Amino acid sequence: MTEVIVEKPLEKFGSLFKTAKYRQRIAQMALNASTSVVVDFEDLLMVDPYLADMLLERPQEYLAYACNAAFEQLQFEVPEYAERIKETGVTVRIRGLPRVTPLRRLGSEHISKLVMIEGIIMRASTVRPIVTTAVFKCKSCEAKMEVPQSGAFLEFPFKCANPRCGKKGPFEFIQEESKFVDYQELRIQEYPEDIPPGQTPRSLDIRVVGKDIVDTARPGDRVYVVGIVGAEATSYPRTGKSRAFTLYLDANYIETASKEPESLLITPEEEEQILKLARDPNIHQKIIRSIAPSIYGYEHIKEAIMYLLFGGVPKHLQDITIRGDIHILLVGDPGTAKSQLLRYVQKIAPRGLYTSGRGTTAAGLTAAVLPSPTGGMTLEAGALVLADKGIACIDEIDKMRNEDRVAIHEAMEQQTVSVAKGGIVATLNARTAILAAANPALGRYDPYRTVAENISLPVTILSRFDLIFVLRDVPEKEHDAQMSEHMLRLHAKEAPPAEPPIPPDLLRKYIAYARNNVRPVLSQEAMERLKEFYLIMRSASEGEGTPIAITARQLEALIRIAEARARAALRNVVLPEDAEAAINIMKRSLEEVGVDISSKKFDIDIIMVGKPRSVQDKLRIILSTIVDMEKESGMVSRTDLLERLSSEYGIARSEAEKLIQQMLREGTLYEPRSGYLKKT
Repeated sequence: MTEVIVEKPLEKFGSLFKTAKYRQRIAQMALNASTSVVVDFEDLLMVDPYLADMLLERPQEYLAYACNAAFEQLQFEVPEYAERIKETGVTVRIRGLPRVTPLRRLGSEHISKLVMIEGIIMRASTVRPIVTTAVFKCKSCEAKMEVPQSGAFLEFPFKCANPRCGKKGPFEFIQEESKFVDYQELRIQEYPEDIPPGQTPRSLDIRVVGKDIVDTARPGDRVYVVGIVGAEATSYPRTGKSRAFTLYLDANYIETASKEPESLLITPEEEEQILKLARDPNIHQKIIRSIAPSIYGYEHIKEAIMYLLFGGVPKHLQDITIRGDIHILLVGDPGTAKSQLLRYVQKIAPRGLYTSGRGTTAAGLTAAVLPSPTGGMTLEAGALVLADKGIACIDEIDKMRNEDRVAIHEAMEQQTVSVAKGGIVATLNARTAILAAANPALGRYDPYRTVAENISLPVTILSRFDLIFVLRDVPEKEHDAQMSEHMLRLHAKEAPPAEPPIPPDLLRKYIAYARNNVRPVLSQEAMERLKEFYLIMRSASEGEGTPIAITARQLEALIRIAEARARAALRNVVLPEDAEAAINIMKRSLEEVGVDISSKKFDIDIIMVGKPRSVQDKLRIILSTIVDMEKESGMVSRTDLLERLSSEYGIARSEAEKLIQQMLREGTLYEPRSGYLKKT
């Protein structure tokens, strides 16, 4: 292959910087006190395609030409500013290369080439000064020498530059006269959705030099980085350098990708298809039938998943931020396809992450503070931060350790992750919708116990879920016949028995399109309908001792669900029918988990407090009776207490016994000696 030599590259770059667009950019440098100018790669292609090719092939050499040409133009535009930055010069930063090189494909053929990569910033070190030109003084003859620095360690002069001295040391480093620049190390990892199944994610270290480019990306940011690929061998003491090299990237330009859920490439034809689908009056049914078509039944859960995928609209007010993401919890018997649903949602969501409770720690979910190889501490983003503006599927959430589960609280309501460890105090964004699954504590779901008793999850987390559904495996002849037929057909055909109305790829793009372009607003009629439902549910709770049916948290959830339904049809207005659908799914969720078993009334305290109002009242009675009896006798005899509760308050002995046991477990009461009780 004959190498193309570009004639007079300095002049070619000069002609680019003489165009009106770049003259303006260079003049702007003086106003911003900047030392760099950004060049769009497509403009280079228009000036000379060969020049652009050589820039990719031999970036070190051709970027030097570009920097010189830019400095010459600056001398012409703003001579006094050019004089001020004469020593540092102008840095040219290249933006928008035509091809993105996947991290997995980065190899030996890319060494010393200019490439563009994309991924998530996993870790960022603190910004530190690094020396570029070191000044040394010979201790014998006081002569000073300048030594350009490039490696990881400070390079000393070989011998004194003074011909009359010529000694090989000792030399003293003079900090005041040496030149420094800002330096930062980043680690980038490929997108979770791009990792092939069963593979570990690849990462790459990035070195960032220059005050205008350091600190432009934080952990959790999705970025495009243009830079020169370098390779470095590890040095071992007494044995020399390793033959295997490690790749790194010298960043030239960093651009934070849009924070929206995937700027998925949607072609005009696909956009036409999406808009055509949205005009279908049965669009909601079509989407529901397209969600996990291989899983039989669960229409109401698939409907809830549709709302979760589209999400409501977040509101940023001056004093508070209200989340738009919908959180759903599935509690179910073993073998009810919970994990399969979660896996499906992770695949179909424009940005989805799946994690299982048993192998998940608080740091893995939120953010970890790790010691940096170069000293100091660095921040590394966890699963909820990586799923920012997407969906995090957490399986077996009940198997997580209690201290790890607390980490989810803040992410669910405030949508941020705060870290204060190892001298790093930071708040990262975690605008994530959470779809979680849990198994009942006793193996199977017991309909005669409340949801809080059925799952070993703290109430603080239960109350943050907008919708909670119970998947029960109840034998039923007709349903079982259809289910078995569905499964047998699935295994025989190795495909869903019914073809989904919307193919998965198109559905993914449909969701991304809706989330990016549609921001529904509540109509007056929808507002009235939601208000009416809320007030009816609240009025049922008026009066002392009656259970509270619904709280403001559920009203917010209703608004989010109604917005998500409007968004699914690409409508900018929430209609009364959306409000009606939101009310129906909320009622379904409350019927499954928010009903007091003894009084058969809606009682939101089951989710909010963990105990229905009726049980809370009985516990209060028992406690006050114990306090009264303690005043009389110091210790309370268990038999006397049970007698008094049954005669005065009509609480059956068996039930009172059960409640006393519960209070002993919780530590409200204790037994100073067998058969006697005392308040803690």
